[in-house]
Amino acid sequence: MISRRSMLRTGAIAAVATVGAPSILHAQTKTLKITTWGGKWGDIMKATVLPAFEKEFKCTVQADQAFPFMPKLQASPKNDPLYDVFHTNSNEQWSALTEGLVMAKITAKEVPNIADVYPYAVSDKIVGVTIFTSAIGLGYRTDKGIPVPKSWKDLADPKLAGQRGGYLIPVNSLGQCHLMMLGKVYGKGLQDLDAAYKALEQLKPIKLVDFTGQMEKMLLSGEVSEGVIHDSGVLRYEGANRQPVEFCSPTEGVMALEQVLNVTPGSKVKELAFSYIDYMLRPDVQKLLAEAVWYSPANKKVKLSEKYDARLLTTPEKVATLIQPDWKWYNARKDDIDARVTRILKG
Repeated sequence: MISRRSMLRTGAIAAVATVGAPSILHAQTKTLKITTWGGKWGDIMKATVLPAFEKEFKCTVQADQAFPFMPKLQASPKNDPLYDVFHTNSNEQWSALTEGLVMAKITAKEVPNIADVYPYAVSDKIVGVTIFTSAIGLGYRTDKGIPVPKSWKDLADPKLAGQRGGYLIPVNSLGQCHLMMLGKVYGKGLQDLDAAYKALEQLKPIKLVDFTGQMEKMLLSGEVSEGVIHDSGVLRYEGANRQPVEFCSPTEGVMALEQVLNVTPGSKVKELAFSYIDYMLRPDVQKLLAEAVWYSPANKKVKLSEKYDARLLTTPEKVATLIQPDWKWYNARKDDIDARVTRILKG
């Protein structure tokens, strides 16, 4: 015979089991929140790369393509950040690190494919991991009768007055890279701001844009004959409808425009975030994206088709031409630099 106390105990146990059952039977799908670019890059990511990742890792990816990302990350709680993986360029990764919003370093322990990347991808100039790089040099029209540029100094040719293009330095990292390169070419090095300011003055009149997409349009339309741009912004127009534009890697070297991934310290799905970065460094994924948008892959094991291999940074010798600026140094002086270059270019 079962006592009333035993019945109550048995009922309580059954109730607990019933309440607990759904959490055991229905495991919640993890969600990875990332930033990523739009345009052709974004199209390929959403159509191919991200669905394959979701299938393999049994998760959902929420991708934010609405740039700028930094203000949104800054506004979210550090212990519950808006993003798990932060994709941006090196200058913003350094700013994010200063505010404690991203990790300082990611190693092969967390992301095994890091063992196969070129040294630049994890150098002391990088916060996070570089998955692709581009060379910042000069784009030019081949149908305007201008000399083929060889040096950064060629942009100052008086014949290009009003036909040369650059960037609003306070808002664009290519413009900031160009300013530092002027210090190297005309002065004592990337940090010679006095020489850079003097050289910038000599580039007036110059047409200025906010984003590289605008520079592409000005080159393609012939609005500018020569301008600062990254190689992929010119090389992607290869093909049957080849445009009369070409890219020059100046003899003094090219500045690196890096696509960097990093993990937010407060992410609730760090293991999945590391897996995503490892996935983006896989040779097959690197090859797919590199050949779609003409970005140079960071993984040394990637084998690109001949026409891409010939133009992109795919050997130790080519990679050696990359110059990585010290963004920590630049960011610490950015307010003063912004004020000075604004006066110069408005004067």
